[in-house]
Amino acid sequence: MTQADRRDLVSLPLESAFLQEQDQPRLVRVQDPDRQDMQFPDIWLRDNCRCKECYLPQTLSRLPQLWNSLDTSVRVRSQSVDAEQEILYIEWSDGHASQYPFSWLRERDFSSANRRRYLRDFYRPEQKLWSGRDFEEIRKVFCYQELISCDSALQQWLLHLATFGVALVKNAPLEMDVLRRLSNRVGFMRRTTYGEEFSVRAQPGASNYAYLAAPLPLHTDMPYFEYLPGVTMLHTLEQSASPGGVNLLTDAFYVAEVMRERHPEQFRVLCQTPVDWADIGSEGDLQFHNIWRAPVINLDAEGRCVRINHSIPQRDSHFSVPLEQVRPWYEAMATFVGLAHEHSSGFKTTPGDVLTFDNLRLVHGRTGYDDTDRNVRHILGAFVDWDIVYSRLRVLRRASSPDAP
Repeated sequence: MTQADRRDLVSLPLESAFLQEQDQPRLVRVQDPDRQDMQFPDIWLRDNCRCKECYLPQTLSRLPQLWNSLDTSVRVRSQSVDAEQEILYIEWSDGHASQYPFSWLRERDFSSANRRRYLRDFYRPEQKLWSGRDFEEIRKVFCYQELISCDSALQQWLLHLATFGVALVKNAPLEMDVLRRLSNRVGFMRRTTYGEEFSVRAQPGASNYAYLAAPLPLHTDMPYFEYLPGVTMLHTLEQSASPGGVNLLTDAFYVAEVMRERHPEQFRVLCQTPVDWADIGSEGDLQFHNIWRAPVINLDAEGRCVRINHSIPQRDSHFSVPLEQVRPWYEAMATFVGLAHEHSSGFKTTPGDVLTFDNLRLVHGRTGYDDTDRNVRHILGAFVDWDIVYSRLRVLRRASSPDAP
């Protein structure tokens, strides 16, 4: 449809609708009667044209033809608005024509408030960090059967887990397939060199430190994997009657922020010094030799913590850094470990509990316990990746709120 064919269109003067200043991005301003004016980079609008030549509705994705010879100098030749239908029309300098519904534009408005809303409410929930003294305030219990049967309860569990990094599920049956059923409600389990599920109990001659009855220091699971398992789930089948076997949890992102504020140089060292993490052994007929090199504290492009690597037994004796970086790393790591213990919280699960926590964020451990024929501690474990959790959260949110982006 050409500009002349359109009826009831309100033409917008280009000098007010199209902002072009030297060394400034070329912006298209859209007046919205229901909110403040929206602004969009012109090249972004051209890239996201919704016509059948540029967009495939059944895959919800753009077609690649434009990018075969992308003209980054493309400009708006004219633009207009159908005020009644709330549609923006644009004629481009390359001869193309596009139209954009206001509802679609509002969801993608570049204002800082809208970008924050999308990132917080739909991309990933905003994390709330906590110290051990706050644990009882953020601790929340969910009923296993409700998670299996009710989507709303499932959504609340995953949301709490994403926000605070830990949630306790109670009243699960003492059956071996509990974690599989729970994982299937989210998506599917993550398989590792130890299988899809693993039993944590004292084993003579164990190949993994977790299979000993000795105290288990605070750690993240499997830091020797580049793709670290995201959510750890631990189902208590039997619990030791001895005073030991107490779970320990620390929000290591909170510890990292304490270090950033109080010990900035040591924080920098733990962010920039690569450490060798390794796991060498066998599980059944499978032999493995896993290695990954990465710092203890991992940040994203905006400087926020996204992953903690820490496991004293699984830190390799190889330390492939220059000599002068070794002692500063040990000094910084001693501070980190001390703060992790200072801000930890302890509690003891009971049979039927499923402890779920963020393995990228929390460090966990337990106190030692007495293991005898009459005093057994048996935990069944499994992992689900965060990509799968976040996907399920978005699907649940869209189902419960049809107007969600």
